[in-house]
Amino acid sequence: MKVAVRYYTKTGNTKRLAESIAAVCGVEAKPISIPVNEEVDVLFLGNSYYAFNIDPEVRDFVAGLDKSKVGKIVNFGSAAMLNSTYKKVKAVADKVGIPMDEREFHCKGEFKGIHKGRPNDDDVKAAGEFAKGIIG
Repeated sequence: MKVAVRYYTKTGNTKRLAESIAAVCGVEAKPISIPVNEEVDVLFLGNSYYAFNIDPEVRDFVAGLDKSKVGKIVNFGSAAMLNSTYKKVKAVADKVGIPMDEREFHCKGEFKGIHKGRPNDDDVKAAGEFAKGIIG
């Protein structure tokens, strides 16, 4: 199974999760500024809420994906307030024709003192375990 890991972060929280997922998958976690040019069965996509929506860079990244190169997207991330960005990412992925796996990983993320220390080591480990469940 070919896997890619991309993430968008403003605080570094989602990057920590991405690196754990990538380590389990034997690939490198890369920011969304690096396009997915290779064919992959699974694209793990890390993101979070910013001002109650996914960041425009995430929206543009997903909108620019080539459906002939990405089998499915698996959503993951961290957030201080809202949890799942699944519906927001899926709305864009549906327009491109890329399916979303219904499974996703989210944990609390520290932001301006809220959820201090999160994601913690347990969260990072859980993200890796989640990836193992996806790739088998």
